[in-house]
Amino acid sequence: MTKVRLGIIGLGQQGGAYGNMIKEGRVSNMEIGAICDNDPEKKKRADQEFPGVPFYEDYIDMLNSGDIDAIVTCVPHYLHPEMGIEALERDVHALLEKPAGVYTKQVKEINEFAKTKPNLTYAIMFNQRTNQLYQKVKEIIDNQEIGSIRRTNWIITTWWRPQGYYDAGSWRATWDGEGGGVLVNQAPHQIDLLQWICGMPEKVYTKAQYGYQRDIPVEDDVTTVLDYGNGATGVFITCTHDVMGTDRLEIHGDKGKIVVDDSKKVTIKRLNKPEREMSDTMSMQEVSKLFQGEGPGAIYQEEVLDFESVWGGQHLAVLENFAANILDGTPLIAPGSDGINGVELANAMHLSSWLNKEISLPIDENLYIEELNKRREQEIRLNM
Repeated sequence: MTKVRLGIIGLGQQGGAYGNMIKEGRVSNMEIGAICDNDPEKKKRADQEFPGVPFYEDYIDMLNSGDIDAIVTCVPHYLHPEMGIEALERDVHALLEKPAGVYTKQVKEINEFAKTKPNLTYAIMFNQRTNQLYQKVKEIIDNQEIGSIRRTNWIITTWWRPQGYYDAGSWRATWDGEGGGVLVNQAPHQIDLLQWICGMPEKVYTKAQYGYQRDIPVEDDVTTVLDYGNGATGVFITCTHDVMGTDRLEIHGDKGKIVVDDSKKVTIKRLNKPEREMSDTMSMQEVSKLFQGEGPGAIYQEEVLDFESVWGGQHLAVLENFAANILDGTPLIAPGSDGINGVELANAMHLSSWLNKEISLPIDENLYIEELNKRREQEIRLNM
């Protein structure tokens, strides 16, 4: 095998984008094996845009067809783990779209099942992990260049969505259709990056607003306080109603600071001495000079790095990496098993908001499902 035959489940916006990337030859080690969508109307689109590619209305039929080597799941979030398991069970490799699922219990099921299929590739579409900017930030943190983390702050409010976006699909921004709002639809990439770079917190406390600025039942505004258990804390803020939006990540360590602006520019300030050593050894005369505005070079060195990101380039990188792992064992950028961390964080944020209390990780999975189902059932009753 020189190319992986990909089965695309769900010919919507994302599934169509992946199909076009592959059709245009932008994924060198992959070809479209088949397309599946349970809407028979999508067959017309498939025939027009991807002539000659087999089309299925039932993804199980596609899995059993022999037309594909792997799948990508471009479907509602609840279905990701189920479809992944069905694929792996038939020795078909699986690439899940984010998030890995809606709640940790279902993600654990596919993670455990994947362990029984070690020869198959199981990955997740965390395309931001291929972003050189965030790879650089992770490298700096891992190498202890700014020392031990004391605080993290991420304001990511560049997810503006008008009411028309939500009205375009009855499943959008619903508990029963998507399992949540901004935390499960727009922000999973940043939630994953935050834990990938800085580690998982031990506790979270969240204030979330439901239907705050949009006519939806789920969260459109979230502020979370993170407790890393060692004195370090963090704040994560996201929403879908800030039309001007902010994307700013700040990581403060005992030997420096990293600031990321708009996911394009990284400013690294490395202290000449660790902050605690400065506090313990500086004379008040030296402190006075510092307070009077002595040049920053006296205490730290600054490095500014600019990055460019082409839309779709990171998705291409994950598709190529997924296929390369299947073909020659190239290590995965985003193993599927990693998806549970972001789901657990989002679950903890929801649960904290619902119960109005701080939540320890790992969460009580059964309590989360119980509270989620209350909201699903209420939503269904209101729509009857």
